[in-house]
Amino acid sequence: MNKILSVLLLACLAIVSGCGKSEPGSSSNAGGSKITIALMPKSKGNAYFISCKKGADKAAKELGVDLVFDGPTDPDPAKQNEIIENWITLGVNAIAVACENREGISTALRKAKAKGIKIITYDADAMTDARDFFVNQATPEGIGFALMDEAARLCGNEGEFAIITASLTAANMIEWQKYIEARRADKYPNMKMVALRPCDDLKDKAQSEATALLSANANLKCIMAICSPAVPGAAEAVKQAGKTGKVKVLGLGLPNENKRYVHDGVTDSVILWNTEDLGYLTIFAANALAKGSLKAGNKTIKAGTLGEFQIEGDSILLGKPFTFNKDNIDKFDF
Repeated sequence: MNKILSVLLLACLAIVSGCGKSEPGSSSNAGGSKITIALMPKSKGNAYFISCKKGADKAAKELGVDLVFDGPTDPDPAKQNEIIENWITLGVNAIAVACENREGISTALRKAKAKGIKIITYDADAMTDARDFFVNQATPEGIGFALMDEAARLCGNEGEFAIITASLTAANMIEWQKYIEARRADKYPNMKMVALRPCDDLKDKAQSEATALLSANANLKCIMAICSPAVPGAAEAVKQAGKTGKVKVLGLGLPNENKRYVHDGVTDSVILWNTEDLGYLTIFAANALAKGSLKAGNKTIKAGTLGEFQIEGDSILLGKPFTFNKDNIDKFDF
């Protein structure tokens, strides 16, 4: 009888041990179950975040993780918090979020961390104690300086310009504006910002705001759009006002949304980074964090086909801003 019991016990142990092994090529957490990563944009309909999701989907497929994607229809901090609460209940392994309001979302993220969920922010950061790592598309200084340098170049280092932003509370854009102003004050004192207008991340509203700016500011030389829907919105306003070439348009946007305006001479420059790569890197970082291979103090992280990226403190840096113009914009398709 004892011999039979011993055999049965060994068989049970073998079965339990086998259950802990994941399939080759799959990504699993310490408990052996498949990792679930939840990805949230600022708004689901924004082409910028649709492009990020394309890269995220590619990474999730390569890693063998489950990817949950959800977010507000329009930028809405309260809705982001509600979705975070749902994901806490669902028990996802990692959350990656582009934060609309830095302070507003941090309470919900701290709650998720307390439940053992790993937190990655991308595109726009939360409070540092509310997340583990931030995947930064470029430094705020790099973005702000690039925008101001290009605006000054287009305006001959003098004249009035206006900024169209997504919202007055968007943490990343507030940070960019600080560096835009710092660069202006230091290098271009003859440039003057005359207005800052929010467009709620909507092209039509950006067009309306740009039209109002053109009417109210007869000496306006440049519109700087710092969210992706605002660039084609501002360009359409300038075109319809018959001020192509007289009022310069530049901003942070996607090449495909702006090619027509660039070739028509309405938009001069589009500054950005590869948004698909941003989504791809974000999912690789979230997966590594959930598995325990990404830890505080790491100096680099490998992200599949993109290779290795530098980590500075708790910030994973995608790279430097890139300027698209009529000479190179057709080489890119995103």
